[in-house]
Amino acid sequence: MVSRNLLLSVFYASLAATTATFDVREATIDSIHNALFTRLTTCRHVVSSYIARIEALNPSLHAVISLNPDALSIADDMDNQIAFSNATGPLFCIPILLKDNFDAVGMPTTSGARPLADLYPLVDAPTVTALKRAGGLILGKANMHEMALEGLSVSSLGGQIVNPYDLARTPGGSSGGTGVAVAANLAVFGTGSDTVNSLRSPASANNLFSFRPTRGLISRAGVIPNSYSHDTVGAMARSLDDLAVALTVMASVGYDPADNTTAFIPPEVLGRDYRSALYGGNLKGKRLGLVQGLHNYEASNETTPVNEAMAHMVALLQGAGAHVVNVTSPLYNATAIISKMDLQQLEYRELLDEYLARDDLEGDFPRSFYEFYGRDDFLVIPAQYGYIETAWTGSTANATYFERQRLVQNLTLNLHSTFRELELDALIYPQQKNLVVPIGSPSQAGRNGILAALTGVPVVMVPAGFSPPTETAPLGVPIGMEIMGLPWTEDKLLNIARHLSGIAQLRRMPVFANASVEVTSPYASVPTISLDAGSISPNYPLGEFGRGRKC
Repeated sequence: MVSRNLLLSVFYASLAATTATFDVREATIDSIHNALFTRLTTCRHVVSSYIARIEALNPSLHAVISLNPDALSIADDMDNQIAFSNATGPLFCIPILLKDNFDAVGMPTTSGARPLADLYPLVDAPTVTALKRAGGLILGKANMHEMALEGLSVSSLGGQIVNPYDLARTPGGSSGGTGVAVAANLAVFGTGSDTVNSLRSPASANNLFSFRPTRGLISRAGVIPNSYSHDTVGAMARSLDDLAVALTVMASVGYDPADNTTAFIPPEVLGRDYRSALYGGNLKGKRLGLVQGLHNYEASNETTPVNEAMAHMVALLQGAGAHVVNVTSPLYNATAIISKMDLQQLEYRELLDEYLARDDLEGDFPRSFYEFYGRDDFLVIPAQYGYIETAWTGSTANATYFERQRLVQNLTLNLHSTFRELELDALIYPQQKNLVVPIGSPSQAGRNGILAALTGVPVVMVPAGFSPPTETAPLGVPIGMEIMGLPWTEDKLLNIARHLSGIAQLRRMPVFANASVEVTSPYASVPTISLDAGSISPNYPLGEFGRGRKC
């Protein structure tokens, strides 16, 4: 009888001459699986290749905040499964980065904040469990805007994340590390959370696809919260196929008593395979509402490229037979909506208290909102001062909270009425009215994500083009378009996105990250990520809101 060790030695020997030929740049789930199951490469080599890219590029990008110390041993276990033909799962050996507000056993959940550097969860978030169950390999954690409270993607623990398409600009956020890492081919795809813009902003700024699901489709448990009313979780990917697989797996959690919004999932949606939604159909006869109030038509170097990209996308849609209808209602004004209806400021403190008080977290870290913001080693940029001050004293018992809830209900009713009256399949608009802002800007201005965030409807983000090339942006700065639908219509939105992206073909790898990176030793141990938080812009001093400040 042939021994297990002999079979393994024969398996690895047969791979020795071919392993180095597999290039992970722009790799997809399908291309990795094809290489693995035809014995062109090993899981260890795939994982080692991504780690090598992280070692080479992360010192400039600050996209990854920590690596999974068990990544290579997990890869070895997966290679053993391939050798004995028992490898299963739609994400088998697919390296995934988690935004660092997702709980994953064996890695700290820091939300980019120094006070949480020693917070270790004892259980995975349900979405992380689902990714692992599907065979996904958690490669590490992505840097983010600290506590997911802005879109500049700067943190006290990880520093300023840099956009790989223009090293002088921010990457969007708050899930900026995920966006940059996926765009620069440091992982196949990555997760993010979205309170107002956070999944779609970095996807737009990094030439990626992403989704914000219907509120309730995917459990938010095990993710550091900002708002019960706003928060969702999702993913970003370089291809729609990979995005659809990520959505299918993350939504497979189904009903989760730890997040009661999942009780609203319709029976016909449970277990849906979103990849199948990409096939069939066409754009002919689709009615898409172009939201005029979510554009800035004042000509400038920052706004004109966005408007030109949107005009090009509209022309492509019309050329494919879709009807584009102007939506002119003054209700759809992102600036006015967020100023009058934002709920997260009044929900943040109570939810953070609830998360930090959990008994399945261990380590030395603050156990309440007040303890966290009573220290002097966190980061709050000037634009967030009012936000934290409101959270310090505000609550869901305030009269203001109930008034805002009423306004949100009215907005939601009006949105549904717009769909019905104009017989729309979806709304379209730019994710950001202007290009993503330069590093050092006070805030990520011009974003349009609040409409979906408050109404709880789904969005699929697609690349829409680039601004003209410049010295710092050789391809131009990426621009993204949101496709918004009614609740539980993720399949319809993905189908529209597939047909549009097939015509547009706008995915481009950033020049900065285009070079191959040699895997010097796939048998080396997982390195420790070392980030220089001193790279934080001087415009963002640590602790300015901290100890001793009256609130």
